[in-house]
Amino acid sequence: MKGIVLAGGLGSRLFPLTKITNKHLLPIYDKPMIYYPIQTLVDAGIEEILVVTGGRNAGDFLRLLANGKEFGLKHLNYAYQEGEGGIADALALAEHFAEGDRICVILGDNLVEHSIRPAVDAFRQQPAGARILLKEVPDAERFGVAEISGDRILGIEEKPSRPKSNFAVTGYYLYDESVWEKVKTLKPSSRGELEITDVNNAYIREGTMAFSYLDGWWTDAGTFESLLRAANLVADSQKPAAAPVTADSHS
Repeated sequence: MKGIVLAGGLGSRLFPLTKITNKHLLPIYDKPMIYYPIQTLVDAGIEEILVVTGGRNAGDFLRLLANGKEFGLKHLNYAYQEGEGGIADALALAEHFAEGDRICVILGDNLVEHSIRPAVDAFRQQPAGARILLKEVPDAERFGVAEISGDRILGIEEKPSRPKSNFAVTGYYLYDESVWEKVKTLKPSSRGELEITDVNNAYIREGTMAFSYLDGWWTDAGTFESLLRAANLVADSQKPAAAPVTADSHS
């Protein structure tokens, strides 16, 4: 299985922080944002990784990440997205890299507390199809929301005013090789972009979409509020556990 980190876009919601740099190069506590999705893939046992970026500062990724040696990788691949065609448009650039393998796709501004390896391993055992990771949230109307019946997903609705569940679709997607044909059939949405939700719903319609629940916290970092929240969550997770209080602790 190969890994793909989607780190394009203009980051307009974070302007002026993104006026002279790519959003995914901004700091999250003590590391650049792009470090977190790459490490998530490495922790899931994925060693062949492609970073899809764009904009005026794409060259800075190469200066920062080089060949990925800092993550224990022998090689790190790059692709360039022209303009803002949406997540699925960025994904289409990775077809040559995948070479028919299954892929694990991560949105470059998504951070998660625990390893996604259980979901990746479950997908390896699937005969075909796709798998997405869901997280229960209090504000589901902000996200793509999965309608669930037992162990099946009936559909995904993007930013619904009346969510059919509290389970948001996170920025972690696992696809088999049929994803490329599905991407080629997409039509631009009202936003003028090729939407990843349409890819997921294509798998749902053919009955091959599975899902896993995400453990621990999950956040994106695409707004000022979520950028701060991500930094605080990472900082808290790195604090050493408090020493247990013993009878003579205060003597």
